[in-house]
Amino acid sequence: MRIGIDLGGTKIEAVVMQEDGLIVQRQRVATPKNDYPATLQAVVDLVRIFEAQVGCSCSVGMGTPGAISPATGLHKNSSNVGLNGKRFQQDIERRLERSVPMANDANCFALSEATDGAGAGANVVFGVIVGTGCGGGLVVHGRVLHGSNAIAGEWGHNPLPWPREDEVSGSRCYCGQQGCIETWISGTGLARDHLAVTGEPLAGEQIVAQAAVGDAVCEATLLRYEDRMARSLAQIINVLDPEVIVLGGGLSKVSRLYNNVPKLWGRYVFSDQVNTRLLPPVHGDSSGVRGAAWLGNKE
Repeated sequence: MRIGIDLGGTKIEAVVMQEDGLIVQRQRVATPKNDYPATLQAVVDLVRIFEAQVGCSCSVGMGTPGAISPATGLHKNSSNVGLNGKRFQQDIERRLERSVPMANDANCFALSEATDGAGAGANVVFGVIVGTGCGGGLVVHGRVLHGSNAIAGEWGHNPLPWPREDEVSGSRCYCGQQGCIETWISGTGLARDHLAVTGEPLAGEQIVAQAAVGDAVCEATLLRYEDRMARSLAQIINVLDPEVIVLGGGLSKVSRLYNNVPKLWGRYVFSDQVNTRLLPPVHGDSSGVRGAAWLGNKE
């Protein structure tokens, strides 16, 4: 039995998963706000509760925002800022008295889909999270590729490729740079672009819904979005040449992307033919926590 834990900014989700990938227990608790010791204890309590329920010791894997710095062993780049600068992995392992492999939440998503999801059987799978932000994870031959700086897959903090004249400057990103991909193709970026062009404050899901019923202005916003996603993913294909790209996050539910974006990316990919497939996730919102559970024998 495996325990997977997905530590988010507002909630901690935990599951018990069998060797065949079947989830047999699930629980969610609120993430303690600005309380690092309480966050550690919440994770430990979930593990203890699950092990008592199943009657055995389990492997434990965790997905977290950000990553562990290879240089210092400290957590970095986390949107859950209470983790940054802490020896989170060591602190959890000491309390649970076992090894607890950890990976970025986007890497866990990619691992789940590469193991028994949309990318099953593929050698190279790139997992994309397009929600409030824009993350990415990379799985090669069934294993997460972390990279020498623990930032493999962080495509969202590269500049938007092949920018149009009105895209050159872009918006300021939380990372400190200007015009990052994340500022354009996250759900936040979609809403920001619509507001900038039309003056109309709409959330991403509203834009998608209104385009679906024939709103020409919202349709134009989505067309701009699809072209920006195509350019951004073409850059990934040119570097990694993955067999499968899987979308996760809120915008992964926009079904038109899987048809429209691949029709556009060919003009930017350095190849006569593009065999890469763009696919929706098989496991949906459960992929992140499932990937955390798989980490036990995938690291």
